[in-house]
Amino acid sequence: MSFDVWLALVALFGIGGLTPGPAVMLVMASSFRYGFSPAMLAALGIASANVIWLLLAASGAAALATQFPSTFLALKILGVLVIIYLAVTTMTGPAPNLDNTNDAPPRAALYSKGIALQISSPLPLVYFGLLLPTYFDPALPVTTQFWIMLATVTVTELLGLAIYAYGAQNIRRWLREPVQARIFNIFIGVVMIGSGIWAIGSTAGL
Repeated sequence: MSFDVWLALVALFGIGGLTPGPAVMLVMASSFRYGFSPAMLAALGIASANVIWLLLAASGAAALATQFPSTFLALKILGVLVIIYLAVTTMTGPAPNLDNTNDAPPRAALYSKGIALQISSPLPLVYFGLLLPTYFDPALPVTTQFWIMLATVTVTELLGLAIYAYGAQNIRRWLREPVQARIFNIFIGVVMIGSGIWAIGSTAGL
C-alpha cells in the first residue's frame, strides 16, 4: 500500500469516526450515563466488530450483496431493528447518577453491546462494503494490506469515539436536571435511529 493511499484511508475513517452515527451515539450515551472509561469499553467492542467487517471487505462480500439483494436487505432491516432497540433503551433509561461511581454495568455488557451494534448496523456497509474494497490493490499481498487497514481503522475509530466520549462526560456535569438529561438521551436515540435508516438508503444498491 502506497503512502498516498494510506493517507486517503486515514482521511476516510478519520472523518467516519467523527461522523455522528449509531456507534458514536452509543458511546456518547454510555459516557453520559456512566463516564468516560466505561464508554470506551463499548468503543472497544465497536472496534472489535470492525475486524469482521474488514474480513468481509477483503473477501469481496460487497459483490455477493449484488447477487443476493433480498438477503442483505433483510440483514439491514434486522440491523435497524437492533439500533431502534438500543435507541429506545437509551431514551427511556435513567439519568446519570453523578453521586454513584459504581453505577456502570459489568464490563462485558458494555463491550458486548458495542459488538452487537457494530455488527448489526447497516452503516458500516457504507465504509466497508462500498468504499474500503477500492483501497485494496490486487497486485499486492492481501494479508499485508489487511493488517495495515485494521491498524488504521482501529486507531482512527477509537480516537474519534474517545473524542465523543470525553465530550459527553463533560456534558453530563452540566445536565444534572432530570428533564435536561432526558432531552439529551432522546436526542441521542433519535440520531441513532435516523443514521441507521439513512444507512439503508445509502446502501440501497449494495
